[in-house]
Amino acid sequence: MSAESHRIREIPYNYTSFSDHEIVLRFLGEEAWGLINQLRTSRQTGRSARMLFEVLGDLWVISRNPFIQDDMLQNPKRNAALIGAMRHRIEQIQRRSDDNQQAIALAGKATKAIDEFSQGLESQRQLRKQLKAKLSGATRRCNVDFSGQARVAHVTDATDWRVEFPLAVISPDNEQEVEAIVAACIKLGLTVIPRGGGTGYTGGAVPLYADSVVINTEKLIHVASVKTQQLPGTDSEYATIAVEAGVVTRRVSEAASKSGLVFAVDPTSQDASTIGGNISMNAGGKKAVLWGT
Repeated sequence: MSAESHRIREIPYNYTSFSDHEIVLRFLGEEAWGLINQLRTSRQTGRSARMLFEVLGDLWVISRNPFIQDDMLQNPKRNAALIGAMRHRIEQIQRRSDDNQQAIALAGKATKAIDEFSQGLESQRQLRKQLKAKLSGATRRCNVDFSGQARVAHVTDATDWRVEFPLAVISPDNEQEVEAIVAACIKLGLTVIPRGGGTGYTGGAVPLYADSVVINTEKLIHVASVKTQQLPGTDSEYATIAVEAGVVTRRVSEAASKSGLVFAVDPTSQDASTIGGNISMNAGGKKAVLWGT
């Protein structure tokens, strides 16, 4: 296959940064990509190839669009019709195969991908129910957001790197709620990702797994007064300030200034970044050379 044809996009709805090759790998595996390239030489499989790409296009557009996922979850009949249409296309490929083992193998892989997709939607439906139940009493119901809007807003950070959409976004009202939220997520086997301002350039807030929950700390904004005290393991007193994880970095700088002090951490994004992120990502800013991170 030439380098030029490798760049051609034949999968419908693929307006993402993923190539057709990457989409095939995601749903069907490396072997399937080799089979597709071998079958390209056969004119008889052209129609079958188009039907296969249509199935992959349906799988791809739904897996990358939480709004369509919500529609599928809320409309079981529509979901069943879509699954049925995809299965029908694969059946047509099998009928047209003329005992071509490569085409039959591809159809088998596609059938498995459809099964996994269908099971994945049902799994998401059940996980949503279980998470709601587990979090009952831990935080207000409205703080648990499964909407497409929330999931899209938390799929990436300043890196603009999108891998998987989170299952849900949870925004606790106070610090005391966090412990119970984290415990509930762990019991369900969910990956927990804390997120503040989402200004990081290292991907620390980017979900890598579909069964992930983002805990948004932006409501945790309590700032105490600057206090001089001796810290554990030291023999001198230091100026300290107790703040919650969602406090914007600029607010801490302002609090320090009021006490005639300087808060040394000053990332470029300090008007949007939060202290939780500064600490977790070891942020320093341009003054780090002078005062450290």
